[in-house]
Amino acid sequence: MIPAAFDYIRPASLDEACHVLDDAGEEAKVLAGGQSLLPLLRLRLAYPAALVDLGRLPGLRRVEDRGDHVFIGALTTHDEVLRSPVVRGHVPLVALAAATVADPAVRHRGTFGGSLAHADPAGDLPAVALALDCVFVARSAGGEREIPAAEFFVDYLEPALRPGEVLLGVRVPKLGEGWGFHYEKFHRTAQAWAVVGVAAAVRTVGGSIEEARIGLTNMGPTPVRARAVEAALRGVTPARPNGNGAAGGSRDPLRDACGEAAEGTAPPVDLHARPDYRRHLARVLTYRAVRAAGA
Repeated sequence: MIPAAFDYIRPASLDEACHVLDDAGEEAKVLAGGQSLLPLLRLRLAYPAALVDLGRLPGLRRVEDRGDHVFIGALTTHDEVLRSPVVRGHVPLVALAAATVADPAVRHRGTFGGSLAHADPAGDLPAVALALDCVFVARSAGGEREIPAAEFFVDYLEPALRPGEVLLGVRVPKLGEGWGFHYEKFHRTAQAWAVVGVAAAVRTVGGSIEEARIGLTNMGPTPVRARAVEAALRGVTPARPNGNGAAGGSRDPLRDACGEAAEGTAPPVDLHARPDYRRHLARVLTYRAVRAAGA
């Protein structure tokens, strides 16, 4: 299909972009990599009066080690994120999730900040941002502000960005020694959205789980922080697998704890899965993700 008519604006600076967006208000949409927005335009699910292209603005495409956190600029592509030595060395969960986004063509065009600002609960990166307690940095004509990940995802496709605000980048905290990470995703084809995904960060001490952070993909109108399973995992010593790959003995405490993964979620129903199937997937994938992260 052909998109509805709109004005195309390419600002030359960040200040100009903020003023253009402030003047246009809710009638404008921001274009970064375009991998999420352009399909909506073609299907006329979005029909902005103005499209503000930020793709060539300087300074928004970078990855920086800032001591206690890694700063990822909003226009950094998924491919640049997953290949960055800084990301892979200090916040590897981000790289693991970025590697599962769509296909190589999309990863070379789609942007880290654009994917997060799109706020699709089926996207891979929002659940990671929740699990790692990331902080979003936005700028408007009135200045900068910080938005914790727990407050950023307001509703389906609705971020906490105000009219006139531009996402500058994301601060990803470094969790330090003793943490393991994994992103587990179930999808029907390599290019498809996740039916369910699980972002897991696990810290073990003496073989037992001291702390766990779990983010769920596509288990509600926004990404979900699985607090119930995080609490259930605390103090669990995963059973050793036997020669067949199954846990030894009659009980696996890790599997029992991961049975809480779907608590407090509101999974959607669509052509790909019913809510009860998504709840089952959440339990299974959380078990796999936590086991891999703990290893």
